[in-house]
Amino acid sequence: MTKSSAGFHIGVVGAGRVGAVLAAALRAAGHEIVATAGESDASRGRIEALLPGVEVAKPTDVARACDLLLLTVPDDMLSNVVTMLTASGAIREGQVVVHTSGRHGLAVLEPARAVGARTIAMHPAMTFTGTAVDLPRLAGCVFGVTADESDRPLTESLVADLGGRTMWVPEDRRTLYHAGLAHGANHLVTLVTEAMEILSAAGAEDPAATLRPLLTAALDNALEHGDAALTGPIVRGDVETVRAHVADLVANAPQTLASYVAMARATLDRAVTDGRLLPIRATKMLRVLAAAEARAAEGIAR
Repeated sequence: MTKSSAGFHIGVVGAGRVGAVLAAALRAAGHEIVATAGESDASRGRIEALLPGVEVAKPTDVARACDLLLLTVPDDMLSNVVTMLTASGAIREGQVVVHTSGRHGLAVLEPARAVGARTIAMHPAMTFTGTAVDLPRLAGCVFGVTADESDRPLTESLVADLGGRTMWVPEDRRTLYHAGLAHGANHLVTLVTEAMEILSAAGAEDPAATLRPLLTAALDNALEHGDAALTGPIVRGDVETVRAHVADLVANAPQTLASYVAMARATLDRAVTDGRLLPIRATKMLRVLAAAEARAAEGIAR
């Protein structure tokens, strides 16, 4: 694969939050963004803000114009996009085709590989706003990457141009890798949002400010120490405190009860496994949680 003196000629299909930001970062690293495809108003706005002067074109025209094609479309669309671009002749021998899906590895790019393209899976383990705010956040970002051995130097070079760090993910572990990220990040957002709803119901005027120092410390401790960072009434075996929690949740924030109970049970399992909570105490707490669920179900049935 030849490169111009400034780097690759890159085309971007899918100017979403991820695609526009990565393209802007690659442009800043010396690559030329020759064209991008984005149909929604939001995508057009991101192109104007982050990639001024870059041509907006049809996906097939974008693919034909570049020697490195960056596919940043949603996971469920990726296979169809690759198949369509390959069948149209827009993807060709020697071209580099890179996707940013966390779930998918190289198999989804098989149509491109079959015509001689070099294929890479390169997923940033980061949440994106789709604005310039994301650019400095790429520094030190881990990219979960899958590539053939012969393409590893190229992959590492692209990740370095983005300011990131490489984590090699085997093809058969891509979905597991992505599940870990989704469970940690996406579900964290739900958990924190529900915690703010509970605090609001308790009268907090600024629940985010109330939670921020506690959550920051808890996250840092969990990342550093794992289960050893667990604190609170469940690990202490405070059955009556948990009973009071769930009673108030049923009465004042019932939409949060299901996740509270699910996380309480998971925490119980971990506390019992590492010996910090006696099984007999955990059994009592499980009864409290089950009773709260039954009360909530009765309320819904009515």
